[in-house]
Amino acid sequence: MASAAPAVDEEAPASPPPSDLGKGVENLVIIGSGPAGYTAAIYAARANLKPVVFEGYQVGGVPGGQLMTTTEVENFPGFPDGVTGPDLMDKMRKQAERWGAELHQEDVEFVNVKSRPFVIRSSDREVKCHSVIIATGAAAKRLRLPREDEFWSRGISACAICDGASPLFKGQVLAVVGGGDTATEEAIYLTKYARHVHLLVRKDQLRASKAMQDRVLSNPNITVHFNTEAVDVVSNPKGQMSGIQLKRTDTGEESVLEVKGLFYGIGHTPNSQLLQGQIDLDDAGYILVEEGTAKTSVDGVFAAGDVQDHEWRQAVTAAGSGCVAALSVERYLVANDLLVEFHQPVREEKEKEITDRDVEMGFDISHTKHRGQYALRKVYHESPRLVCVLYTSPTCGPCRTLKPILSKVIDEYHEHVHFVEIDIEEDPEIAEAAGIMGTPCVQFFKNKEMLSWL
Repeated sequence: MASAAPAVDEEAPASPPPSDLGKGVENLVIIGSGPAGYTAAIYAARANLKPVVFEGYQVGGVPGGQLMTTTEVENFPGFPDGVTGPDLMDKMRKQAERWGAELHQEDVEFVNVKSRPFVIRSSDREVKCHSVIIATGAAAKRLRLPREDEFWSRGISACAICDGASPLFKGQVLAVVGGGDTATEEAIYLTKYARHVHLLVRKDQLRASKAMQDRVLSNPNITVHFNTEAVDVVSNPKGQMSGIQLKRTDTGEESVLEVKGLFYGIGHTPNSQLLQGQIDLDDAGYILVEEGTAKTSVDGVFAAGDVQDHEWRQAVTAAGSGCVAALSVERYLVANDLLVEFHQPVREEKEKEITDRDVEMGFDISHTKHRGQYALRKVYHESPRLVCVLYTSPTCGPCRTLKPILSKVIDEYHEHVHFVEIDIEEDPEIAEAAGIMGTPCVQFFKNKEMLSWL
C-alpha cells in the first residue's frame, strides 16, 4: 500500500531518514499483521517507538490475518452494524501507518533472539532491534487428499470467502469440511451463491458455538453429514471435479457425493516455525507466554494473537493481546534504558480512487488504470501496450493484499501498461468467459493474445 509524502510538522522534530535509522538498532520489530500485529503497531507508534512491522506476503497466510478471509464481523466493538474482515484490517493498518509505524509487506526469513540486539531478516532487508513482538497468527490446515494438489483452486479451496463468488461455484452444489465456527460460517456464506451446501462433520456433533449450530441446522440449504470424512476427489471424463469420495467413520461405508466444490474449515496451525529452538513452545507449536501477559521465555520477546492463543482465537482478544504486548515493550525498553523516541511528522491524507461511475461515464485510454468490462474491451482491442487484467472478488482478502502490490508495479511502468480490474460479481460473464475459477487471478495480453496467466 503506497504511502503519501509526509507533510512538514514544525512543532515536532522530523525523524532521521530511514537510511540513517537502518544503521542503528530499532526499538521494536513486529512480525505479523492481523488484529494483534496492527494493534501492537498502533500502540507502539503512538508511544513514539517507531515500530518496524513485517506484515508478511505469502508465508503463514494473508497479510492482515484470518480476518482477510472473513465476511461480516458482528462482534467487534465499535461497529454496531458489523464490518467486513478486510475493511476492519484496512482501517487498523491505516491507523498504524498514520501514527508512524513503518510497514513492509515482506516475509521474515530469519530471526535470531539468542543474542542482542536481536536480528530480523526479511526477503529485502535486515533489521536489528531491542525488542520483538511475534504476531504471526495461525494458518489453515489441509486434508492432504490424494488428488488435492490436482484440484487445488480448480474445485478445492481453503477460503470460501475468496472463491465462493467465482463462476465455477455459482449455482452449484458445494461441500464444506469441518465442525467448528469456521466451517459453519463458510457453509452459511456459501448458501448465497450455491444451490445447496453439504457440511461434512467427522464426529457425531458440531464443535461450533450454539448460535452457529442453530443457524446451520435451521438453514434449509445446508445438509449436515455427521460421522463423515472426505477420502478423495472424484472427477468427470473432462478432468473437472464432479464429487467427493466419502467414508462413514462409524460404519466404514463409502459413497460418492456429487459436488462441484470442496472448502476446508478444519482448524489452524500456529505460525511459530521461525522461533523453534529459540523460545518455549507448547506441544502444538503455540508460543508459551506468562499467564496474563505477553512475555515469552526470552526477555524482550513478546507474543500476541493466535500464535499464542489456542483457546479463544477471536479478533478482539487478538487485538487486546497486541495492546498488552506493545505496552509491555514500552515498559521493557524504559526499564532497560533502551528507549529512543521518534516523533513522526504528520502524514497527508491519501486521495481517494476514482469511482466505478467515473470510469463508466468517462473512459480515457490515455489513463493507465481502469475498471470494468467496458474498459477491458476497449484496451483489449485498442491498446498497443501490455494489458494486465486482475480478477477480484469483493470479499477476497488476498485480492486486497495483491492490489496495492500490483499497483506499485503498474505505476513504475505506467507508460507501457494498461491495467484493468474486473470484479467477478459485477462482471460474472467476463469472468466466466475467461475461465476464472478463483481470485485473485492475473492475466496478461499483448496485441489480443494472452501471454501468461497467474
